[in-house]
Amino acid sequence: MRVALFTETFLPKIDGIVSVLLLTLEHFQRRGVETVVVAHERGVREYAGARVIGVPGFPAPFYPELRLGPPHMGTYAQVKRFQPDIIHLVHPVIVGLGGMAIARVLGTPTVASYHIDLVRIAHFYRFGFLEPLAWWWTRVSFNRADVALAPSRLVQNDMLAHGVRRVGLWRRGVDAEKFNPRYRSDAMRAALSDGHPEDTILLYVGRVSVEKQIEQIRPVLEQVPGTRLAVVGDGPHREYLQGYFAGLPVKFMGYLTGEPLSQAYASADIFTFTSALETFGLVVVEAMAAGLPVVSARVGGVADVVEEGVTGYTFPVNDTAGLVAGVRAIVSEPGRRARMGMAARAFAETQSWPAMMDELLDVYRALLDKQRRD
Repeated sequence: MRVALFTETFLPKIDGIVSVLLLTLEHFQRRGVETVVVAHERGVREYAGARVIGVPGFPAPFYPELRLGPPHMGTYAQVKRFQPDIIHLVHPVIVGLGGMAIARVLGTPTVASYHIDLVRIAHFYRFGFLEPLAWWWTRVSFNRADVALAPSRLVQNDMLAHGVRRVGLWRRGVDAEKFNPRYRSDAMRAALSDGHPEDTILLYVGRVSVEKQIEQIRPVLEQVPGTRLAVVGDGPHREYLQGYFAGLPVKFMGYLTGEPLSQAYASADIFTFTSALETFGLVVVEAMAAGLPVVSARVGGVADVVEEGVTGYTFPVNDTAGLVAGVRAIVSEPGRRARMGMAARAFAETQSWPAMMDELLDVYRALLDKQRRD
């Protein structure tokens, strides 16, 4: 099988979309699937055996880490030479729109997967007048694909309710070996707690940006005695947050990768997630795999993975009282944190990436079978 992946974002940028793409490419390599990636030119030529076809672009004025610019005739020529069986559009916007046009010319079946919550982004940044346009584009672009895939039931239901006709699920998984309680480290716990390992360590992992609403964790620190916060990640909101949390028990760890990241997850006590918008929230299931109970806003795929009172607690977006109540419920009873952490780990062990990626390959095969029958 030969697959061309068209994506709006790729290495060297690291975010949830890129993380899923890298795991996908690694899995395809193991399964013998030949792959090319079409993405904006950033100097990356190959990953996991997949060649990267660069598309010229310029930095987005509102988000310089992203680039803008459509594929061109040279892109078309390279994709045509590759002769893909499937073209997979990773949330088609600009690069994906070009991929859709190329697929139509080549007669190649298409899969479009949902990764960016454009509607909630518009709402969060007070561009609510753009929400109808965002839903129109989502409906048009995903209905043009032969198969549309959502990452969670919440997103799937939203897409169906707004006129996307065929929506399947491409669920998210976790590497339960990489994120594992065995990585617990006294040294890392001391670093996360700024030398106070006896306290209850709340952990946030992810991009440090406005929509993650990390400042909403402050009431927990003020109202639940003995709690501290460790923030793993970086981003444009970090400087503001360092001032906002000044004088409170908060440690900014910066970016962590590899074993240090595994140690950070496993050495904390509770994962707290206040994000206003997510399509899934990979970090939540990573924390569960590391043995942490979760207290999270009800966004993305959180409701699919967190069982209330068993593996964690969820609350409506912006409900800081619900966040405080969830953390307090976990710390108020001796042994509850450990029991919930064990249950979280047990659930995460059932959510392997290979199984989720094989489900995607099954979608490809079904689409190719349908094409042959037609």
